[in-house]
Amino acid sequence: MLSAATAAALRAGSRRAVPRAGAATAAAAPRQLRRPNVALCRALSTTRPLASPPARDRTREIVAQTVSSIGSKREGQQYLKLFTSVSSQKFAVIKVGGAILTEYIDELCRSLLFLYELGLYPIIVHGAGPQLNRLLEEAGVEPQFEEGIRVTDAKTLGIARKLFIEENLRLVDRLDELGVQTRSLSGVFMADYLDKDKWQYVGKITKVNKQAIESSIEAGYIPVLTSMAESEDGRLLNVNADVAAAELARALEPLKVVYLSEKGGLFDGDGQKISHINLDEEFANLMSQPWCRYGTRLKIKEIKELLDTLPRTSSVAIIHPSDLQKELFTDSGAGTLIRRGDKIQKVTSVSEFGDVQKLKETLIRDREGLDAEATVDRWVDFLQENPFSAYYDEAMQCLAIVMPPGDGRAMATLATLTITKSGWLTNVAENVFNAIKKDYPSLVWTVSEADENLTWFFEKADGSFNNNGSVLFFYGCDLRSDALAPVYDEFISHGRAMLGDSNLECRLRRAAQAASQSLRRPQVAQQARGFSTTGRSMQRRGFATTTNPNPPLGKKNASNTVPTRVGLIGARGYTGQALINLLNSHPFMDLRHVSSRELAGQELEGYSKRKVIYENLGPEDVGKLEKNGEIDCWIMALPNGVCQPYIEALDEASKGRDKRSVIVDLSADYRFDSTWTYGLPELTKRSKIYQATRISNPGCYATAAQLGIAPILEHLGGQPTVFGVSGYSGAGTKPSPKNDINQLRDNLMPYSLTDHIHEREISSQLDTPVAFIPHVASWFRGIHHTINIPLNKTMTSRDIRQIYQDRYAGEKLVKVVGEAPLVRSIMDKHGVEIGGFAVHSSGKRVVVCASIDNLLKGAATQCLQNMNLALGYAEFEGIPTM
Repeated sequence: MLSAATAAALRAGSRRAVPRAGAATAAAAPRQLRRPNVALCRALSTTRPLASPPARDRTREIVAQTVSSIGSKREGQQYLKLFTSVSSQKFAVIKVGGAILTEYIDELCRSLLFLYELGLYPIIVHGAGPQLNRLLEEAGVEPQFEEGIRVTDAKTLGIARKLFIEENLRLVDRLDELGVQTRSLSGVFMADYLDKDKWQYVGKITKVNKQAIESSIEAGYIPVLTSMAESEDGRLLNVNADVAAAELARALEPLKVVYLSEKGGLFDGDGQKISHINLDEEFANLMSQPWCRYGTRLKIKEIKELLDTLPRTSSVAIIHPSDLQKELFTDSGAGTLIRRGDKIQKVTSVSEFGDVQKLKETLIRDREGLDAEATVDRWVDFLQENPFSAYYDEAMQCLAIVMPPGDGRAMATLATLTITKSGWLTNVAENVFNAIKKDYPSLVWTVSEADENLTWFFEKADGSFNNNGSVLFFYGCDLRSDALAPVYDEFISHGRAMLGDSNLECRLRRAAQAASQSLRRPQVAQQARGFSTTGRSMQRRGFATTTNPNPPLGKKNASNTVPTRVGLIGARGYTGQALINLLNSHPFMDLRHVSSRELAGQELEGYSKRKVIYENLGPEDVGKLEKNGEIDCWIMALPNGVCQPYIEALDEASKGRDKRSVIVDLSADYRFDSTWTYGLPELTKRSKIYQATRISNPGCYATAAQLGIAPILEHLGGQPTVFGVSGYSGAGTKPSPKNDINQLRDNLMPYSLTDHIHEREISSQLDTPVAFIPHVASWFRGIHHTINIPLNKTMTSRDIRQIYQDRYAGEKLVKVVGEAPLVRSIMDKHGVEIGGFAVHSSGKRVVVCASIDNLLKGAATQCLQNMNLALGYAEFEGIPTM
């Protein structure tokens, strides 16, 4: 059924973080699309199944791409609403080069099918330069260029005309095979001779016939154009495809102008992809860079000239064809996004605003309450008497006010941040924050922990604390220092009173009446779109807290001296011992209860913080401890199928309480339960784990396999096969042939060759079938996977390795290496090594290898990652990184 498949696709997961819709936005109904092919579009907001088999077949293709491209349901809805907010012919102009038609036509057509099924109709303009060069060479015609423009004589024009028709029909036919209705249009571009004496039959476009395009889209067809134009006397003229796309964009003024590129974007001097360019702020600086030369320099200049003639809402994207939907529908994007942007102004006094009334209207626009004007007046009066820095764009779509250190403030504080919806869509928020960071190397601000877009703030911060429903963010400082400790103390002491309200009225009233308070919550009407101007913006953030922000249940933690109390159920196994070692070195966790039926009454070894005696705790005992609020986090290290009575007892004991303890289950019992959060931080959204209280810890085999396959999902050409070999510690401590050293000596033992529970887990989480073949070997700890992955297109080893490096950039526990990693290199280490990347001679199959310590990142270390996130600590607190 479409509803289930689509829901799964949209659950899959900034450079561009779409804001949470405010009251007005949330109330507005999505624009009614006029096209017949909008099944998946409707599926974004309904569970209605498709009726006809052909539609279901197409939808399977769409959903498969959605899984690998759309980060969340929210992202898809927000971008779809944006793209359908304008007339259909103003959605996008896409320029397709000849090399794309030759090498990537399948990826291009699948991406266009995706848009078509969503009811979106881009205008396609294509060239055929490489093909033309080849044909001219075969015909014995020497290509000639003057000032970079091809000289087009009569013979060249005749060859070009025939070629363009063939390439156009090839693209149209391929789209028709997929069910995409298209129209091949001619006569759209009118032109004069550019300079007949110099370039002969080369045209300069003078007019664009929009009517033909608009009529095609109105009838439900995607227009497909060649870059050839006609003169007034009916003569065909050759026009560069980039030029044709630009002129078409000037005529239609679309939201997006997309240039498909084999490289997938523009790159800086270090070879890093430039994720975003804000021309108003960065153009002059870019032009002065030594690496900005030749083609890159010309491309940026041409795009600036184009955008200067388009509405400020328009943007240009340079991307790979396989990343088209990812660029359009996800926060992180895929290629290089170029906007005009807005210049950010800075003032340090109220008088510098010029129009004080406009300032007050900006502060009022998001507030609730009857005394809006009076409250804002008091805030402005306060600003007139105190130092501050304000950052805003000319239209005041975004306004941020920072209070410097002093007057009771230990450090600079972001006091106000208000942004309109259009401000988010044009990237003003990101530009304002960048301006603040240049002036203030350290900063503190707060946000509600219930905010659905906390991830953007985590990306901006070095660390955070959470308390009483609020999150204190900071960067550029260490709150453990004596000088800044008052910031944390005041947050803990007054967080609820100062920060518990979400409306502007309370915030401004507090600011006006208690000017000496050092922490004020930023006004966050919507969340920001995160961009990076120097490279790919990854969805990464570290919860770099330094003290425990969550007091034990039933107690008030007014200081930073009370650690999180942990209960470990099932401590006898190897994983339990590994967890005990990690908890012993964790600065903010205290192991209070350890349960093992076999070891009950004995003293726990290897734990130095306190004397702990093994207990035999049953479900009733655990329930009593939970009801009394004696444990903050439970770790279930029990065999599969044993955990349920304990969970039921904990759930029952926590009924009616304000908070319940965090549970991390290391068994497979809840890995397929949608009410639990699957805790693989490198692939699961960390903000989801941060808010979870029921976390299923992934299996060791499954962790390595998922990390080894996930980056290449969108390029799968068939079912991956995982050949896994584990040391015998993976078989546990209970005697069996799989952990019998004598039977394993000089041996490799296969087992559960089909339908292993990890096979189901890997396939379920990646949402694609994966074959898994496990084995056990004679070493004690460590797993090696050899993963055979069919590809849907020809790729090189270097391309694939780069995909993995990009995907795991910034991940402290994932290391991408060149050679196939060895088991001995991962033993006793807390991460995963991925390498090999051996591509078959056909280019359509790659073998990737992954190694992991099954007791650490495969179990205990990952458990501690999840605990840290859920309890509000730094994700890697107590974990030695790779």
